[in-house]
Amino acid sequence: MCGILGVVATSPVNQLLYDGLMVLQHRGQDAAGIATVEDDAFHMHKGSGLVRDVFRTRNMRALPGNMGIAHCRYPTAGSAFDSSLSQPFYVNSPFGIVLGHNGNLTNTQELKEEMFRQDLRHINTHSDSEVLLNALAHELQATAKGYRLDLDIIFGAVSAVHRRCRGAYAVVAMIAGYGMLAFRDPFGIRPLVLGINETAEGTEYLFASESVALDTLGFKVLRDVDPGEAIFIDLDHRMHQRQCARHSALAPCIFEFVYLARPDSVIDGVSVYEARLHMGEHLADKLVKHIPVEEIDVVIPIPDSSRPSAMQLAQRINVPYREGFVKNRYIGRTFIMPGQATRKRSVRQKLNTVAQEFKGKRVLLVDDSIVRGTTSREIVEMARAAGALKVYFASASPPVRYPNVYGIDMPTRGELIATGRTGEEIAREIGADALVYQDLDALKASIRELKPSLCCFDTSCFDGSYITGDVSPEYLNAIELAREGYGAAREELWSSNQLQLNLMSVD
Repeated sequence: MCGILGVVATSPVNQLLYDGLMVLQHRGQDAAGIATVEDDAFHMHKGSGLVRDVFRTRNMRALPGNMGIAHCRYPTAGSAFDSSLSQPFYVNSPFGIVLGHNGNLTNTQELKEEMFRQDLRHINTHSDSEVLLNALAHELQATAKGYRLDLDIIFGAVSAVHRRCRGAYAVVAMIAGYGMLAFRDPFGIRPLVLGINETAEGTEYLFASESVALDTLGFKVLRDVDPGEAIFIDLDHRMHQRQCARHSALAPCIFEFVYLARPDSVIDGVSVYEARLHMGEHLADKLVKHIPVEEIDVVIPIPDSSRPSAMQLAQRINVPYREGFVKNRYIGRTFIMPGQATRKRSVRQKLNTVAQEFKGKRVLLVDDSIVRGTTSREIVEMARAAGALKVYFASASPPVRYPNVYGIDMPTRGELIATGRTGEEIAREIGADALVYQDLDALKASIRELKPSLCCFDTSCFDGSYITGDVSPEYLNAIELAREGYGAAREELWSSNQLQLNLMSVD
């Protein structure tokens, strides 16, 4: 889950890209980067941290040009603190390419070995995005006749990338001297939308992970990039598109609608906000079968993603809706923070209770999902400490029981509270008096009701069915073993960094 942007404009794009990253900051908080091009020369600045911390005025001045791409990183591979993993990535052969990627490849190790031994390309980091960049660069070189590119060569290279790379990828890239390239994997697992802006000087184009970036930057949504499709904007601002996958079928990650995307975004023609309203309706219909409505005095959302679902649920069961938690806007999203202990500490810092909404009441808490259970457990404890007589819990999505391998940081079954537990056991684990989960069919229906033609989704984290068809038990075991060692080191490094920051503040 990263945020990517690509802009072809008629004036300098550095501020546009910065503003767009600020809008997409929720998609990645560990690193950010911008690359622009001017007179065939790339200019790039990137680093670890939030967008506002990575870029200073001097950095922005060093990013000239009317074309550029940007990225905010959420790590699913490698260290959250390794600045060398910040994107965009750059390669100078054969034509000079910079690339930003959202998603996760599932055959990274195989590709790295293949490129080293067959393609004579060296991958310098543990990032699958660098692997993807080198795959594109190699295929351009293999497809090109001589030292010039044309549309057939560019689209042919993307077709070859589709044949070699497996997993999830939404990509924006710039090829020096030619233009901007954007493409999406054959299943469209990760979102990518295209917008346009007509100016007196000509047409401007903007690719983004979510439509909210287009809205904020004054661009009109043109359409989503189709699964397996590539779109190329040349230096004369002409747009070219071609289907580059032999077989393609739209199957977006359903967790984008549950949690990842902003509610004001539209993904593949579906309003995220409206989808979450429908989730609340379906959840209400199931809730009344398990918890008597007269047992609930108030419905309280766990901010922010669950608000639309909680509001619609409360309206449907005719129970008052109240805001019982106040959120500290300066604490990041706990779901994407590295390390279990870090997430646990951050919950109390991030949320505080409005005591009068809990005292003496039987409370229904509504959240978008329950992943590790850390946040849920802490919040139930906070509700009881504030005086709640009973605490019921409802999740707008089904139990998360399986790893996600397509770009969401939930890769080990041992970390998922629902793995190997019944609903009653999970309720006891988080300290709730009762727990109700959304049904998977109801979750799918919440989205299909808005777009009936959207028939398929990647729902792997709920049902263990991986849409790309190449994820084996052996693969899952391997990434889990790798994560166990990496997670401990990441948590130790995070704690060390926090200690250094605390000592600096004392000084």
